[in-house]
Amino acid sequence: MIKTVAIQGVKGSFHHIVSQQYFENQVTVKECLTFDEAVQSLILDQTDAVVMALENSIAGSIIPNYALIDNHNLHIVGEHYLDVQHHLMALPNQDINDIVEVYSHPMALLQCKEFFKKHPHIKLVEDKDTAEVAQRIQSKNIKGVAAIASKLASELFNLNILAESIQTIKHNETRFVIVKKENHEISEEEINKASIKFELEHKRGSLAAMLNVMSDCKLNLTKIQSLPKMETPWKYAFFIDVTFDVYEDYKKAISIMEIMTEDFKILGEYKKAKP
Repeated sequence: MIKTVAIQGVKGSFHHIVSQQYFENQVTVKECLTFDEAVQSLILDQTDAVVMALENSIAGSIIPNYALIDNHNLHIVGEHYLDVQHHLMALPNQDINDIVEVYSHPMALLQCKEFFKKHPHIKLVEDKDTAEVAQRIQSKNIKGVAAIASKLASELFNLNILAESIQTIKHNETRFVIVKKENHEISEEEINKASIKFELEHKRGSLAAMLNVMSDCKLNLTKIQSLPKMETPWKYAFFIDVTFDVYEDYKKAISIMEIMTEDFKILGEYKKAKP
């Protein structure tokens, strides 16, 4: 049973919101400023699971997190989609013309860059976490500086929202995964999605052959991401997500894929969530 969950960020962050929604407020949260720290807490048995963002509908994949899951032989046991709304917030009795700097996570700044083109007097500064900036502004009583964070962060840290939903694309979803050391959360009958990693030889048609196997076995490819192998220049590992209606179809596919690929690994088998 999951009792303690590690998140990247502090309470009020989007990872915190996901932990409360996915586990329905039934878990204790351990705040970590980096994903590496969150994963270490899991490896050292300080926590039972990690909530980890993997991709965003605007900014794309968070590639280092794929490597963290793979390198530490962790398992994805669930997923959750969150509609991410970025709000600009600062201490009370200020307006946007009083703001000279905005600190936030690089991903949040990227998702909101069009908004700040209209406010060229504001300097954008990359930071570790959205909600942690909001917390710092409150605790140190910093004026002239704003954070980009969730509505929950503004409520927790008593900040005023200067502008709502400032992300470039208003429907802005992030896919989060729940990661554990073991992979036995649900029965085979409930499993309808899997995350897989493999490597292929450098020869014509090798990836196409894999795609044909998936198609023949009635798997739906929902995600493909390549990562370079640092120790082998110009060789790549592929991370894929597939969905299926029948678990036996999936089992047949992976039995073939294991033979056709190198370093084949199942990163997780779980129940797909609705975007």
